Amino acid sequence: MSAPSTTMSRDEIQAWIVDTLHEMFEIDKAAITPQSNLYTDLDIDSIDAVDLAVKLKELTGKRLSPEMFKTVRTVEDVINAVADLLTE
Repeated sequence: MSAPSTTMSRDEIQAWIVDTLHEMFEIDKAAITPQSNLYTDLDIDSIDAVDLAVKLKELTGKRLSPEMFKTVRTVEDVINAVADLLTE
């Protein structure tokens, strides 16, 4: 899977995140919506969340700040975080 680029649309970022969640955690793509809560809906635990943050850093080349990381709860939050990272 290629890294997201700074010219990606929000739809492209969402598709990339859905693919990443599916590959990393074997989550059914149909279950992943922007409103899905990472913890309660997708059953991602804190260790998985750290793994996801590391993956986002590898693929964007930028690190999520601890403050931003703590506020991420839904897939939409992840989309917003990646969009923010790509525009920095």
